[in-house]
Amino acid sequence: MNSQVSIDAQQRGSSPSKESSHWTTPIRRPLQLVAPQGQLQIHTSTFRGSFSVVLSESLRSAGLGSQVLIAQFLRGGVNQGPNGASNLCGRLEWLRPDIETCLPEQISKERLSLKRKYEEKAIKDLWEFCKARLIEKKIDKIVLDEIGIAISLGFIEENDLIFMINNRPSSTDIILTGPSIPPKVIEMADQITELRCN
Repeated sequence: MNSQVSIDAQQRGSSPSKESSHWTTPIRRPLQLVAPQGQLQIHTSTFRGSFSVVLSESLRSAGLGSQVLIAQFLRGGVNQGPNGASNLCGRLEWLRPDIETCLPEQISKERLSLKRKYEEKAIKDLWEFCKARLIEKKIDKIVLDEIGIAISLGFIEENDLIFMINNRPSSTDIILTGPSIPPKVIEMADQITELRCN
């Protein structure tokens, strides 16, 4: 009966009396923002060459305001090192090791010398820099190019990579590219993209 009185009163343009109103506004808790969850993405192939797609995605992310770090572990030739990063879009930091040339997928016996030690130190310096930047929690996305080959050549420990993935800030995306990604790391991935050559 009271609800009919309330409806009739609204149709006539008057408000119902307080005694006849049964409608109450429920008390709602305020909305809470959900922290983004970072992903582990792998772009792999049987050959070197899966980097260009990741580079364009990284540039797009930086252009939209994300802090991005790209580390190319076996691509030398520009003598960068951790202190010589190239910056793009004001938010993308691009690094290569401080070595003279790009390294092959397999190291020949003649490279097992002083040059090999120099290359190993340059790659390890780059790796330590990447880990330090993750600890600072100032990176939204980190790309580790050809990290699987760096592991298979003995420059970086597989367990060290796994530890870094497990202990990164929860909102940080990690993208691994190139061939030879260790099976244990592949099992951890949220997304795997395989580039094939037919």
